[in-house]
Amino acid sequence: MVISVDTFFLDAEAQGTLQARIQQMITQGILSGRFRKGEKLPSSRKLAEHLGVSRITVTIAYTELLANDYLTARDRSGYYVSENAPEPPEFTALHPSQDKVDWSRALGRRFTGGATPIKPQDWSRYRYPFIYGQADPALFDHANWRQCALQALGQKDFLAMTTDYYDQDDPELIEFVARHTLPRRGILAEPSEILITMGAQNALWLTAQVLLSQRRTAVIENPCYHAQRDILTQSRCHLEPVGVDRDGLPPDALPKHADVIFTTPSHQCPTNATMPLSRRKELLRKAAEMEALIVEDDYEFEMSFLRSPLPALKSLDTDGRVIYVGSFSKSIFPGLRLGYLVGSKAFIREARALRASVLRHPPGHIQRTAAYFLSLGHYDSLIRKMGQAYAKRRTVMERACAEHGLGIVGQGVFGGSSIWMRAPDHVDTTALDARLRANKVLIEPGIPFFHGDSPPRNFYRLAYSSISAARIPDGIGILARELKNG
Repeated sequence: MVISVDTFFLDAEAQGTLQARIQQMITQGILSGRFRKGEKLPSSRKLAEHLGVSRITVTIAYTELLANDYLTARDRSGYYVSENAPEPPEFTALHPSQDKVDWSRALGRRFTGGATPIKPQDWSRYRYPFIYGQADPALFDHANWRQCALQALGQKDFLAMTTDYYDQDDPELIEFVARHTLPRRGILAEPSEILITMGAQNALWLTAQVLLSQRRTAVIENPCYHAQRDILTQSRCHLEPVGVDRDGLPPDALPKHADVIFTTPSHQCPTNATMPLSRRKELLRKAAEMEALIVEDDYEFEMSFLRSPLPALKSLDTDGRVIYVGSFSKSIFPGLRLGYLVGSKAFIREARALRASVLRHPPGHIQRTAAYFLSLGHYDSLIRKMGQAYAKRRTVMERACAEHGLGIVGQGVFGGSSIWMRAPDHVDTTALDARLRANKVLIEPGIPFFHGDSPPRNFYRLAYSSISAARIPDGIGILARELKNG
């Protein structure tokens, strides 16, 4: 690797000759670890032009460093950092400047402090990873995704890959969402009513920014998706949590002054409750009566391997008051970060303008690759494969939980990829999670999903999306023993 000449700067306040200052600049780069053994330095001519000094000055500096074994020379190739150069210190070098800013006063707003849990980056190294939302490499269609990515890199799709769409999206992806994805949920929408987002979380953030202010009230389910609550808290709106029951969000419990209602009717997060059709209609009636809007997060509807899901809330909406959030990130792979918003033209127009001011649009190459993966039928094949695997894993998990007497309180009517669990009242599942990690078991404590200062501490979630069926019984056995011993 050639070290870029742009990384070299002479310290105007340094003492000594130009030759000595160049030597010091290079040795500091080696001792700090910025320049690594075997890396090639710029030619004496290029470095001299960059620094505005004579070439002979740089050559003499290089020669001195060569004599001190900081550099080595290769015939007709140039100068390289020597393999015998001093090793950088093990400690982290201090930054030469001091931060004198009082950040407690300088920060206008804070976005830290939310309840979003931190999952270990090395989750795949755990033998029993009962964690939600990670891709299983055994199920993913590597070959066809690679083929679609290569196709999207071709000359035919050069403009799709390189064009700045500004506030627009890949027309082929929009067409597929409009003609194939949404009709499966009973939704009809025009391209002007669809916006591609960087996943469902980005869609929720855009929605909150457009619809809410400090004077407006948002309803959230309790418990709910923790990142959604963080988003709404950051919007500074008034937040009203409403407890869910076995059928999801109860319309009768809604506060009369609500402006926007956030709900997951098809697959409540995290309890997996499914809202019956009668309650969906009642929720729409109640929202119309209150002149409130509804934001429907329809995550995981594809994982309905037990029976077909109920129609989306958006499909029952005749007033245009439902804003629909969908995502391909969970069903294809979470790192894809590709979702979509569906709503009235007036709303999408504002959301589109906001997105353009923040990130323009999701990368064109990713959109076109996804469009190919969807339109060529690979997505449907992947969903069928995942559904079959999840159905088997769910059966194994239910059997193992029953065998050990573990309390299942929510498992989804149509399918899904997780089970909502309740431990005995005295159990703190955060502490339980810490103990289980020593036995290579990962679970998700339920505390972050609840709103309030004193959330129940004995709930947890077990996902079967990232663990093979063969390992589930042993993992549940370890969990059961730890619960008993704790």
